[in-house]
Amino acid sequence: MKTPAKNAGPPLPADETERLEALYELRILDTEAESAYDDITLLASYVCGTPISVMSLVDESRQWFKSKVGVDASETAREHAFCAYAILKPDETLVVPDATADERFRDNPLVTGDPNIRFYAGVPLTTQSGHALGTLCVIDSVARHLADAQMLALRALGRQVMRQLELRRAIDQLEIYRAELETLNRELERRSLTDSLTRLWNRAAFERRLGEEIARARRSGEPVGLLLIDADGFKAYNDTFGHIAGDNALIRLANLIRVHKRENDFECRYGGEEFAVLLPNTDKNGCIITAERIRKAIESAAWPLRTVTVSVGVSSLAGKTADRERLISTADAYLYEAKNRGRNCVVAEGL
Repeated sequence: MKTPAKNAGPPLPADETERLEALYELRILDTEAESAYDDITLLASYVCGTPISVMSLVDESRQWFKSKVGVDASETAREHAFCAYAILKPDETLVVPDATADERFRDNPLVTGDPNIRFYAGVPLTTQSGHALGTLCVIDSVARHLADAQMLALRALGRQVMRQLELRRAIDQLEIYRAELETLNRELERRSLTDSLTRLWNRAAFERRLGEEIARARRSGEPVGLLLIDADGFKAYNDTFGHIAGDNALIRLANLIRVHKRENDFECRYGGEEFAVLLPNTDKNGCIITAERIRKAIESAAWPLRTVTVSVGVSSLAGKTADRERLISTADAYLYEAKNRGRNCVVAEGL
């Protein structure tokens, strides 16, 4: 007489691929315990009068316990999981009155050994799309049945678990949306503060930063410097070579200013062919050094059509004397003086 073959384990649900996708979308596997689930599991054990209650989720190879009462293990192999059978019928509660009398489970190591399962009732945790992710189940070491009221309560608690899972997914989606929105807002703000041609900061960004640097200078007593830089004879350049060439020249100017300013300086396109550089914690001599470095770099750069030069007006104020209008008007006056001196030069007080 042949010995009957042992049960090969639960088959896979027909929707296994979609079911796993829905499970992983929750991002709940291997997370810490949460009272929202622990409370439901505790109620299930109490209402059904069982020593063990588990909220399990079934992935490719295991059933993992998000919440549990009466067991120490955090997971078991899927091939041994009663819940792996329960998820095969998402709309039905799997009830096993006596596992030793059920050919699917009588040789199961969870029946023949610890925790010596005899009774099992599992409500599938089913998504709105019909995918069973796991179960809310109650377990006993003695064969038994649940009363009708207990079955109704267990199913109701299973629905509460699903509401918690759906709420979790909605919160996660809101967090993703919020993060995307913040990224979009930052990008929109950056674009609103960036000159579209040169990719330098624009006048609006300059005004914001200027206010910050003036306030800092007044608090600390440290100086703040400003360079106003204007391309020499740029109207003639545009008239001679055209506006496309003029735009390319402005882009080249912006890059040279960006490269030859100091790391902590703030450069922007101030308007037209004029640029501005804010120099935190910088006195007049420091401003002049940076201005000369920029001017020389522009003059000596390789220009495809003709050499481009700039005139630079320098201003630096410190402490309580720091005033945005005065800082700008002083730099603007010295820029005008640089033009009068023949252009391609740096002018500051006493220079």
